[in-house]
Amino acid sequence: MTHLERLESQSVYILREAYAHFKSMAMLWSVGKDSTVLLWLARKAFLGHVPFPLVHIDTAFKIPEMIEYRDKLALEWKLNMVYGQNEQALKEKRTYPDGALSRVECCKALKTDALRNTLAGTWTRYRMDHEKKTYVVDENKEPYTGVIVGVRADEEGSRSKERYFSPRDKRSDWDVGDQPPELWNQFKTDFAPGTHIRVHPLLDWTELDIWEYIQKEGIPVVPLYFDQGKGERYRSLGCYPCTFPVESPAKSIKDIIAELKTGKFKNIAERSGRAQDAEDGGGLETLRRGGYM
Repeated sequence: MTHLERLESQSVYILREAYAHFKSMAMLWSVGKDSTVLLWLARKAFLGHVPFPLVHIDTAFKIPEMIEYRDKLALEWKLNMVYGQNEQALKEKRTYPDGALSRVECCKALKTDALRNTLAGTWTRYRMDHEKKTYVVDENKEPYTGVIVGVRADEEGSRSKERYFSPRDKRSDWDVGDQPPELWNQFKTDFAPGTHIRVHPLLDWTELDIWEYIQKEGIPVVPLYFDQGKGERYRSLGCYPCTFPVESPAKSIKDIIAELKTGKFKNIAERSGRAQDAEDGGGLETLRRGGYM
């Protein structure tokens, strides 16, 4: 097996184990490159059908091309697409662009709090109605007791502390120091009642692996990852007030792979364009301990 085939096989195995052992699962889909690779793998794992809902947390500040791409694929691939939103925070303008909060506090309101309550079913969820080709209120209030997430250990420091099967408490809070050992492909899937589970099938993939797999499989991605003629592109996607492109003339997947192989970004973090990460030294880990992706 090639390196990519081994990674694919391991991820498919983790996806099937998660589906077999945990009920009321969902998959988070940010529509970025990693979570889209994860979605592609899920379709492979279950023969073209994704047997759990795809959950997107819509902050209302996502770059418009991201939302267009999300809805296009949801319709084409007939996905059980659900999104949640902190409608109260948006109504009260408790958001960074309005100057009321810091970026990290804005992320907590629009992402962490929205994620927690969307998963718990305590806030209104919206689902794609494929016949109407629009979103309607989701009448299903059943909580999602576990979620599959496309995080990679090499992407950011706090993510390197994760496990393939990572337990959280009932509020999705993460005790970083209380993680089960995972040795020799032996995974703990038996947790106490009430435990919220985060499953990470892409944990050992790298940024280069992701792009080489996208090229190999022909996976469609958001065009924002490519230079549109301005000599810049996005390496990481998020909310437009806090996400900035990097200097890069890469206009294709082949160009991006060449950049990564030459080490152009060796000393530049993949999420360097995400301003909330830089706002304070431990900002993202603080958010993640509280339930952030």
